[in-house]
Amino acid sequence: RIGRRFLNAGVGFGGGCLPKDIRALQARVSELGLDRTMRFLAEMDDINLRRRDRVVDLAVQVLSHTLHGAPRRAPNGGAGHTPDPVSVQVLNGARIAILGVTFKPDSDDVRDSPALDVANRLYTAGADVAVYDPKGNANAAARFPRLDYVNTCEAALQGADLVILLTEWDEFKALDPTHVATLMARPTIIDARNVLDP
Repeated sequence: RIGRRFLNAGVGFGGGCLPKDIRALQARVSELGLDRTMRFLAEMDDINLRRRDRVVDLAVQVLSHTLHGAPRRAPNGGAGHTPDPVSVQVLNGARIAILGVTFKPDSDDVRDSPALDVANRLYTAGADVAVYDPKGNANAAARFPRLDYVNTCEAALQGADLVILLTEWDEFKALDPTHVATLMARPTIIDARNVLDP
Protein backbone atom coordinates (compact mmCIF):
# COMPACT_ATOMS: atom_id res chain seq x y z
CA ARG A 1 0.00 0.00 0.00
CA ILE A 2 2.91 2.37 0.54
CA GLY A 3 4.02 3.47 -2.92
CA ARG A 4 7.51 4.78 -3.67
CA ARG A 5 6.34 8.38 -4.00
CA PHE A 6 5.25 8.43 -0.35
CA LEU A 7 8.70 7.46 0.89
CA ASN A 8 10.63 10.47 -0.44
CA ALA A 9 12.83 12.19 2.12
CA GLY A 10 11.64 15.54 3.40
CA VAL A 11 9.10 16.94 5.81
CA GLY A 12 7.49 13.55 6.43
CA PHE A 13 4.32 11.73 5.50
CA GLY A 14 0.77 12.57 6.51
CA GLY A 15 -2.76 12.02 5.33
CA GLY A 16 -5.79 10.32 6.74
CA CYS A 17 -4.62 6.73 6.31
CA LEU A 18 -0.96 5.83 6.83
CA PRO A 19 -0.36 7.68 10.15
CA LYS A 20 -3.69 6.40 11.51
CA ASP A 21 -2.94 2.85 10.35
CA ILE A 22 0.50 2.89 11.99
CA ARG A 23 -1.03 4.02 15.29
CA ALA A 24 -3.83 1.43 15.04
CA LEU A 25 -1.26 -1.31 14.42
CA GLN A 26 0.71 -0.09 17.45
CA ALA A 27 -2.43 -0.27 19.60
CA ARG A 28 -3.25 -3.79 18.41
CA VAL A 29 0.32 -4.99 18.96
CA SER A 30 0.15 -3.56 22.48
CA GLU A 31 -3.14 -5.37 23.14
CA LEU A 32 -1.43 -8.62 22.14
CA GLY A 33 1.51 -7.92 24.46
CA LEU A 34 4.00 -7.75 21.60
CA ASP A 35 5.22 -4.19 22.20
CA ARG A 36 8.88 -5.13 22.22
CA THR A 37 8.72 -6.92 18.87
CA MET A 38 7.16 -3.94 17.12
CA ARG A 39 8.93 -1.08 18.90
CA PHE A 40 10.06 0.26 15.53
CA LEU A 41 6.48 1.43 14.80
CA ALA A 42 6.60 3.97 17.61
CA GLU A 43 10.06 5.08 16.52
CA MET A 44 8.91 5.44 12.90
CA ASP A 45 5.98 7.63 13.97
CA ASP A 46 8.29 9.72 16.18
CA ILE A 47 10.86 10.17 13.42
CA ASN A 48 8.12 11.23 11.03
CA LEU A 49 6.85 13.89 13.46
CA ARG A 50 10.39 15.11 14.14
CA ARG A 51 10.77 15.96 10.44
CA ARG A 52 8.28 18.77 11.01
CA ASP A 53 10.36 20.07 13.91
CA ARG A 54 13.43 19.97 11.68
CA VAL A 55 11.83 22.23 9.06
CA VAL A 56 10.78 24.77 11.70
CA ASP A 57 14.25 24.69 13.27
CA LEU A 58 15.83 25.12 9.84
CA ALA A 59 13.60 28.16 9.16
CA VAL A 60 14.76 29.68 12.45
CA GLN A 61 18.42 29.05 11.57
CA VAL A 62 18.10 30.51 8.08
CA LEU A 63 16.17 33.59 9.20
CA SER A 64 18.47 34.13 12.16
CA HIS A 65 21.35 34.36 9.71
CA THR A 66 19.64 36.36 6.95
CA LEU A 67 17.64 38.76 9.11
CA HIS A 68 19.85 39.13 12.15
CA GLY A 69 23.32 38.39 10.78
CA ALA A 70 24.33 35.94 13.51
CA PRO A 71 23.41 32.27 13.23
CA ARG A 72 21.59 30.98 16.30
CA ARG A 73 20.34 27.47 16.86
CA ALA A 74 16.90 27.04 18.35
CA PRO A 75 16.57 23.98 20.55
CA ASN A 76 14.43 21.17 19.18
CA GLY A 77 11.60 20.64 21.61
CA GLY A 78 9.98 17.60 20.03
CA ALA A 79 6.73 17.13 18.16
CA GLY A 80 4.18 19.86 18.81
CA HIS A 81 6.57 21.78 21.03
CA THR A 82 5.83 25.31 22.19
CA PRO A 83 7.97 27.90 20.40
CA ASP A 84 11.06 28.77 22.41
CA PRO A 85 12.13 32.42 23.01
CA VAL A 86 14.87 32.29 20.36
CA SER A 87 12.41 31.06 17.72
CA VAL A 88 9.86 33.71 18.64
CA GLN A 89 12.49 36.44 18.53
CA VAL A 90 13.79 35.33 15.13
CA LEU A 91 10.40 34.58 13.51
CA ASN A 92 8.50 37.57 14.88
CA GLY A 93 7.46 39.68 11.89
CA ALA A 94 9.35 37.62 9.31
CA ARG A 95 7.32 37.02 6.16
CA ILE A 96 7.37 33.34 5.19
CA ALA A 97 5.80 32.00 2.00
CA ILE A 98 4.47 28.46 2.32
CA LEU A 99 4.13 26.62 -0.97
CA GLY A 100 1.74 23.74 -0.54
CA VAL A 101 -0.30 22.65 2.48
CA THR A 102 -1.83 19.39 1.28
CA PHE A 103 -0.10 16.22 2.47
CA LYS A 104 0.49 15.19 -1.16
CA PRO A 105 0.22 16.87 -4.57
CA ASP A 106 -2.83 16.65 -6.86
CA SER A 107 -5.18 16.58 -3.89
CA ASP A 108 -7.08 18.99 -1.65
CA ASP A 109 -6.56 16.72 1.39
CA VAL A 110 -4.97 18.38 4.44
CA ARG A 111 -5.64 15.60 6.99
CA ASP A 112 -2.56 15.26 9.22
CA SER A 113 -0.66 17.38 6.71
CA PRO A 114 2.97 17.99 7.75
CA ALA A 115 2.92 21.13 5.59
CA LEU A 116 -0.08 22.66 7.32
CA ASP A 117 1.35 21.78 10.72
CA VAL A 118 4.65 23.52 9.87
CA ALA A 119 2.79 26.60 8.58
CA ASN A 120 0.76 26.81 11.79
CA ARG A 121 3.84 26.38 14.01
CA LEU A 122 5.62 29.22 12.21
CA TYR A 123 2.57 31.46 12.59
CA THR A 124 2.27 30.55 16.29
CA ALA A 125 5.91 31.57 16.77
CA GLY A 126 5.19 35.03 15.32
CA ALA A 127 5.89 34.76 11.60
CA ASP A 128 3.69 36.42 8.98
CA VAL A 129 2.76 33.31 6.97
CA ALA A 130 1.44 33.55 3.40
CA VAL A 131 0.07 30.22 2.17
CA TYR A 132 -0.55 29.10 -1.38
CA ASP A 133 -1.70 25.65 -2.46
CA PRO A 134 -3.24 25.02 -5.91
CA LYS A 135 -6.12 22.97 -4.45
CA GLY A 136 -5.84 22.91 -0.66
CA ASN A 137 -6.33 26.51 0.49
CA ALA A 138 -10.05 26.17 1.27
CA ASN A 139 -9.66 22.99 3.33
CA ALA A 140 -6.61 24.38 5.11
CA ALA A 141 -8.44 27.62 5.92
CA ALA A 142 -11.25 25.62 7.50
CA ARG A 143 -8.70 24.05 9.89
CA PHE A 144 -6.41 27.04 10.49
CA PRO A 145 -8.27 30.20 9.45
CA ARG A 146 -5.73 32.61 10.96
CA LEU A 147 -3.09 31.94 8.27
CA ASP A 148 -2.95 34.31 5.27
CA TYR A 149 -4.19 32.28 2.29
CA VAL A 150 -3.44 33.79 -1.12
CA ASN A 151 -4.67 32.81 -4.58
CA THR A 152 -1.39 32.73 -6.51
CA CYS A 153 2.15 31.59 -6.00
CA GLU A 154 3.40 35.07 -6.85
CA ALA A 155 1.23 36.62 -4.13
CA ALA A 156 2.75 34.26 -1.57
CA LEU A 157 6.30 35.02 -2.71
CA GLN A 158 5.85 38.80 -2.80
CA GLY A 159 8.13 40.38 -0.21
CA ALA A 160 8.94 37.07 1.49
CA ASP A 161 12.02 36.73 3.67
CA LEU A 162 11.89 32.96 3.20
CA VAL A 163 9.94 30.48 1.10
CA ILE A 164 9.37 26.90 2.24
CA LEU A 165 8.29 24.35 -0.36
CA LEU A 166 6.20 21.81 1.55
CA THR A 167 4.15 19.95 -1.09
CA GLU A 168 5.70 18.76 -4.34
CA TRP A 169 3.23 20.23 -6.82
CA ASP A 170 4.49 20.37 -10.43
CA GLU A 171 3.82 24.13 -10.39
CA PHE A 172 6.43 24.56 -7.66
CA LYS A 173 8.97 22.22 -9.27
CA ALA A 174 8.80 24.41 -12.40
CA LEU A 175 9.44 27.73 -10.63
CA ASP A 176 11.98 29.99 -12.32
CA PRO A 177 14.52 30.86 -9.60
CA THR A 178 15.43 34.15 -11.28
CA HIS A 179 11.79 35.29 -11.30
CA VAL A 180 11.23 34.07 -7.73
CA ALA A 181 14.25 36.10 -6.56
CA THR A 182 12.75 39.30 -8.03
CA LEU A 183 9.57 38.84 -5.96
CA MET A 184 11.15 38.05 -2.60
CA ALA A 185 12.71 40.45 -0.10
CA ARG A 186 15.45 37.86 0.50
CA PRO A 187 15.80 35.06 -2.04
CA THR A 188 16.03 32.07 0.28
CA ILE A 189 14.23 28.75 -0.20
CA ILE A 190 13.95 25.68 2.00
CA ASP A 191 13.03 22.76 -0.23
CA ALA A 192 11.46 20.51 2.39
CA ARG A 193 10.45 17.97 -0.27
CA ASN A 194 13.82 17.75 -2.05
CA VAL A 195 12.29 18.29 -5.50
CA LEU A 196 14.11 21.38 -6.78
CA ASP A 197 17.23 21.17 -8.89
CA PRO A 198 19.91 22.81 -6.69
